[in-house]
Amino acid sequence: MSQTVPLTKESYEALQEDLKRLIKEERPKVIQDIAEARAHGDLSENAEYDAAKNRQGFIEGRILELGDKLARAYVVDLSNLKPDKVVFGATVTVYDTATEEELTYKIVGEDEADIKQCKISCTSPVGKALIGHKLDDSVRVSVPAGVKEYEIIEIRYE
Repeated sequence: MSQTVPLTKESYEALQEDLKRLIKEERPKVIQDIAEARAHGDLSENAEYDAAKNRQGFIEGRILELGDKLARAYVVDLSNLKPDKVVFGATVTVYDTATEEELTYKIVGEDEADIKQCKISCTSPVGKALIGHKLDDSVRVSVPAGVKEYEIIEIRYE
């Protein structure tokens, strides 16, 4: 994968911290766990050894994944953006014309998406539909429940 990955500064820093933790804490711990399990003797019936080796595989895979993602990362600087158009990193407040509710979403990368925190992926149906639109635009979004219509009432970059 050579495609760049857009990230907010916060997400980039969180991924760096996660990678550092895996390398400095988790990797040495699992190596120690493997050594201790190996000391118990017969590896063919050693559940502790198997569990530690599986954990090591997961950790090493995650280290590779994070390293690759950080190498391809493009950190979006939100401080220079004008709040006139929805782009990656925008916090957008919309008015749902059917329910008459105001909803606020932050458009983030796939790793950051968390609907409980109102963070939606730039590749989600709502995220894709909002990107490129301006204040006061009406946006129609196809979602699993049908078609939603939103009016963009606020765009900000935090």
